[in-house]
Amino acid sequence: MTIVNRLTVDGRDYFLPDPVTELRENILAAIRAGGGYVNIPPLRSGPGIDILFSPGMPVVWSRLEIGREPEGVEAPDQSNNFADL
Repeated sequence: MTIVNRLTVDGRDYFLPDPVTELRENILAAIRAGGGYVNIPPLRSGPGIDILFSPGMPVVWSRLEIGREPEGVEAPDQSNNFADL
């Protein structure tokens, strides 16, 4: 199972790998300072993106668990086979 964090800032989603503790602290510090830029790292590779965080800006954190079906559980048949009708 993989943990992916979704950060929604002003209606835009950014997906981040674990851990995000330091990033959360940086965002909170920028907001407490009255505004500031924080670099949001990419999910896989690249330089990331700088976002200006300010008081009153809508920020939402979500934690997504992504993984396979547990063993012994079969996926439903989605073949759309209409030959039997």
